[in-house]
Amino acid sequence: MTTLQQQARALGDPTRHAIFSSIAELGRPMGVSELTQRFALNHNAIRQHLARLVSAGLVVERKAPASGRGRPPFEYVVDPVAEGRWGSNGPYEQLSGLLAEVITTGLSPGEVGRRAGERMRVPVPSGDAVADIGAAMARQGFDPEVREVEGGADMILHRCPFASTAVDAREAVCSLHLGLAEGLLGGVDGESGGGGMRIAELVAQEPERAECCLRIRELPPDGVPADARAMLTFRGGSPSSGRT
Repeated sequence: MTTLQQQARALGDPTRHAIFSSIAELGRPMGVSELTQRFALNHNAIRQHLARLVSAGLVVERKAPASGRGRPPFEYVVDPVAEGRWGSNGPYEQLSGLLAEVITTGLSPGEVGRRAGERMRVPVPSGDAVADIGAAMARQGFDPEVREVEGGADMILHRCPFASTAVDAREAVCSLHLGLAEGLLGGVDGESGGGGMRIAELVAQEPERAECCLRIRELPPDGVPADARAMLTFRGGSPSSGRT
């Protein structure tokens, strides 16, 4: 049975389809307890539906960020590969909306990205700004890996959800990505939830290669200028460098 057939069968159950749609539409991870309350089903029934969605490649199961004692629970997000295929808002639908906003508002791609990032922030920050931005970037399909470095962290983005468009419009798409990261973190001055961190730079590799590096650094003691923006550096072909 192909993946598409598995997914179609998994979504053939009305309750399972409703669970998938709820996770997709909410735009953030959902846990078993929240789904239990929403659908008035017991935990075992919800888990069985989620297991079928996971095995069909429709949702991804992962550990929630630690918060207090005990093991962190599992949370569920739509698999980026399945986004846009079954009525969820996939990456290219998101990209088209952002590019339309650039055209209709006259704002730069970086500013449009920052506004979008602000809308995508986690509703209840964990207290770990890097973890929160990593979770948000994972939901967008970037497959991030956090590597601690002196003075902050480097976030390697193993996947570009907009790769085919970025080949022809690299500066615009990468500027959107950088602005998105700034908006998710809470801006450059830490006053909007950045947790004392700022986005310092996005080192953008060729889109087909991905592996771009988002450099997240601690704010200096005296802060940064209100109009400061992160650097956007291109590697592996033109454009060679730029700013948002």
